[in-house]
Amino acid sequence: MKKKSLLFLVLLFTFGLILAACNADKGSTPPEGNNDDPATAEGISGEITVWAHPYTGGAEAETEMWDKMIASFEDQYDVKVNFETIPWPNRDQKILTALASNTGPDIFYVIPDQMPQYADVGMLVELDPYLKDNDMDDFVETALMATQWKGKTYGLPILQEATTFFYNVDVIKAIGEDPNNLPKTWDEFKEWAEKANANGYYAMSYPGGGSMNHTLYPWLWQAGGNVVNEDNEVLINSPEGLEAFEWINDMYQKGWIPEDSITATDHNGLWLGGKILAVMGSADLISVLQDEGDFDFVISPPLKNKEQYAYGTTGMFVVASNSDNPDAAAEFLKTITNADNQRTFNSLTNFIPTRESAKDIFAEGEPLSYIAANTQYALPGVIHPKGRAIMPLIQAELQAMMAGDKTPQEALDAAEKAIEAEMAK
Repeated sequence: MKKKSLLFLVLLFTFGLILAACNADKGSTPPEGNNDDPATAEGISGEITVWAHPYTGGAEAETEMWDKMIASFEDQYDVKVNFETIPWPNRDQKILTALASNTGPDIFYVIPDQMPQYADVGMLVELDPYLKDNDMDDFVETALMATQWKGKTYGLPILQEATTFFYNVDVIKAIGEDPNNLPKTWDEFKEWAEKANANGYYAMSYPGGGSMNHTLYPWLWQAGGNVVNEDNEVLINSPEGLEAFEWINDMYQKGWIPEDSITATDHNGLWLGGKILAVMGSADLISVLQDEGDFDFVISPPLKNKEQYAYGTTGMFVVASNSDNPDAAAEFLKTITNADNQRTFNSLTNFIPTRESAKDIFAEGEPLSYIAANTQYALPGVIHPKGRAIMPLIQAELQAMMAGDKTPQEALDAAEKAIEAEMAK
């Protein structure tokens, strides 16, 4: 085991012990004060520390944005906000180390596969008691799903993405189809895939060496299946799971996806070179196509089989359970994720607001408006503390299947056993 991984596990275990002792006294829910309802508590004061990351390449513009948000909050509350931007690399270790030594932030940024890891060992404050006066109905439902673990809310979402199909208009026309009438179902896409293959094109990109969020999971969800649930039940080995495995295997064996799809991490060269009908992409692909693409493109909603789903991460801010000022921290989360501040944040970063009312930053017909319309279908991945750990286990079995070493059912059986072993650790 690498030293870095060992350090991470030791810190996680150590922090869990620290929290067990702390939570015996104060718990991870809001402390009792003069007002039994934290959502309406007055007299919020003190100091909080916030850790965020760089979300664009423009540090000056981001600093100006955060300064304005913080100034507005400090004008409203007698609270001093200390803000720090920390780099993306090794952020888990940095956060765990700081929290374990009680020198960490009150507020920090996480994504859906981090949140349940932290929540499950008591590292996060449950926010539900603070949200009674917050307009939660305005949030996109799939964004809120990403913030919840075992029926409790641990974060407030500020950004969202949706990954769906981008089609090359030139290829669509070359296979005799209409860019204004894109496939809506698996069966319709199969017809286009066969035509693309017959005309010397790949139907789609399949980066089999990359994340399951972009390879297996969308097909599994669309088939009506899932991987695991919060009760540690392994669900992947099902008729729906088999349908997804067979679909991927079929695409590879028929040559609908590139020859290196077993281990490839991207097919950008083939896509930008006009050799692929469609790729799964999100907002960041728009700028790539506008800068480097030599063809028009159209964006479709996710395909539907039994269900209509896609993958899309959600970025959220959470409150550390050892915060000395959870009241002020929760209020700051509500402030930076309100509609106005989401308009400001997402206009700068080119992500999608998690509040429906804030999506008015996109003009009708512009590419980002199509991405924004699809967040309703965007599941945030496998919400489970083992969500990251099981990905390479599933990936290995898919690769063995595509290489012809296992049948889809054999690969599915092996994936189930591997996941069960990991869950038992």
